[in-house]
Amino acid sequence: MILGHGAAVSLYPRLAWYGFRRHATYWAAALAGAFTNTVFGVLRAYVLIALWQARPGLGGYDVAGVVTYTFLTQACIGPMQLFGGGLDLPQRIRTGDVALDLVRPASLQLWCLSEDLGRAAYLFVARGAPPTLLGALLFGIVAPHAPAAFLASVALGVVVSFGWRYIVALATCWVMDDRGLAVFSLVVTTFFSGLMLPLAIFPGWFGSLARALPWSAMAQVPADVYLGTAGPARALAFQAMWAAVLLALGALMTGAARRKVVIQGG
Repeated sequence: MILGHGAAVSLYPRLAWYGFRRHATYWAAALAGAFTNTVFGVLRAYVLIALWQARPGLGGYDVAGVVTYTFLTQACIGPMQLFGGGLDLPQRIRTGDVALDLVRPASLQLWCLSEDLGRAAYLFVARGAPPTLLGALLFGIVAPHAPAAFLASVALGVVVSFGWRYIVALATCWVMDDRGLAVFSLVVTTFFSGLMLPLAIFPGWFGSLARALPWSAMAQVPADVYLGTAGPARALAFQAMWAAVLLALGALMTGAARRKVVIQGG
């Protein structure tokens, strides 16, 4: 049994609002995360300023641009969950509660996506704004090249991030311990998202490959849209393509999980 169109239209926005309110409850944790992101943003900014003063124009950015890039990518950590997590699926798979989720008359994937969008909206404000504002006060950052396109890019980046994290979380159905998957996801996401360094500075085929992978859609692309170093139409199309691919793969995995679920401990 699947929810009718009218019921689905009302359900998923309510789930998004629930996700927003649920995470707003933990405001102290959000403030602590914002403080940590800000401190590391300042440290990253000083390191990258020294690098760009030694290599002006590296990767197509000037010093003001790379400082802005630094605080924008720090602001993406919370909404995009660049360090992984954000979903309850692995725990529910281990306890067996996912069996109930899979027989609901609603899409498990859309259910999780709706809650995750609410979570991301809250963290965009609570954990994303403070590092950016303090970066502007301490160093000065450039104004957005296309504000509406930037917000659309952030939204698509969240969907791409969810698509990847959902796949990693649902893969717990086929392994006995998800910690290896979590570590792998952490490593590839923090590196290939552009959080560590702008992907534009990587040379040759490796740089081209890094910029073509889905993780770049989570931080590198929104920052480039903000700075105007990437065309908005092409950047948004790139993100939308990866969002569609990852969501489609997640839907296939959900169908497979519904047919055969391996539950650790029961």
